[in-house]
Amino acid sequence: MAREADPRRHAAFFHGQGLQTPCLLIDLEMVAARFCELAEAMPAVDIYYAVKAQPHPAVLDVLAGLGSSFDVASRAELDLCLARGVPAKRISYGTTIKLESDIAYAHRFGVGLFALDSQCELEKIARAAPGAGVMCRILVDSAGAQWPLSRKFGCSPDMAADLLAQARALGLQPRGVSFHPGSQQREPTAWQAGCDQAARIFSQLSQKGISLSLLNLGGGFPACYDAAVPDIGEYAKAIGAAVQEAFGWPVPRIVEPGRFIAGDAGVLRSQVVTISRKSYADPLRWIYVDTGRFAGLAETEGEAIRYPIITEPDRGGPTGRVVLAGRSCDSVDIIQEHAPLYLPMSLQVGDYVDFGAAGAYTDVYASAGFNGFAPPQVHCFGGRT
Repeated sequence: MAREADPRRHAAFFHGQGLQTPCLLIDLEMVAARFCELAEAMPAVDIYYAVKAQPHPAVLDVLAGLGSSFDVASRAELDLCLARGVPAKRISYGTTIKLESDIAYAHRFGVGLFALDSQCELEKIARAAPGAGVMCRILVDSAGAQWPLSRKFGCSPDMAADLLAQARALGLQPRGVSFHPGSQQREPTAWQAGCDQAARIFSQLSQKGISLSLLNLGGGFPACYDAAVPDIGEYAKAIGAAVQEAFGWPVPRIVEPGRFIAGDAGVLRSQVVTISRKSYADPLRWIYVDTGRFAGLAETEGEAIRYPIITEPDRGGPTGRVVLAGRSCDSVDIIQEHAPLYLPMSLQVGDYVDFGAAGAYTDVYASAGFNGFAPPQVHCFGGRT
């Protein structure tokens, strides 16, 4: 079992560095611990880290050193991996929406596994990456996920079977089926329906003389935000049972974790800019900080993700309910309003507000400069940086 995230490690580093806010601090030891925990829980599964979650070179170096493979969604992410010395055979191009020129680029460097979910994508891959392996993504329900991935990605099982059959006719290698149960998935049994659908596709294609050999279970394993989540061992047990029930044999599997690996390793530090009330009689304080929806906290949309919050310095004393918002000139830049949030009454302008479990999908989501504010700077510690 990997050790729990300890925000005191981040705090000690912050104190010694005098870093400008907003900034993201990543504990590389936690990145390694989460990878090893997943590898131990799922020893028969190949791990393809989702680079999009946190692409900092130091994070990729740690994971490459531990033997991880990588899932990329762009030419730039591919270049990042290749620059770290990751062999192309350990890289999959897992997005179903790619420029044909980028497919050709990846194929030229030796990437041999591509995802698709449409006729258009199939034809692009056939032209730009002749002979490559392909997996077709199917639509599944994202119930139980705090950040659902329904509708935009994937196709129906009958379409997937047809596309994979056509892939062989076009000179490609139909490898298997992929699906994703939704990001920050809190229900370990959420993989069952996808496994059942995938098994039926395997059977249909087997009757056509096409032997699929790969089941891509996607990501979805959670970080620790505002509520307890099951242990990764529970996910491993439930997924193993789902695969066994659906297939009856140990089909080769891959997973594409991102949030689980990097999320708990990061703390996003911000600074209080303004404290206000909306009237003399209104007891509710508005706390404005120098991060926000456009500066790293995009997943607070609809308050889908609620990060654990620590304020510093800790002066003690009573707390009061607040609305927490970013400083940008956009009215949707509110971090938390509807779910009750209580912060110290002693909080002052210039104090720090730290967002825990912020290592994934934060700085990479930040605006390149809305209102002229730069994205959070990323700093790593606990390993070779």
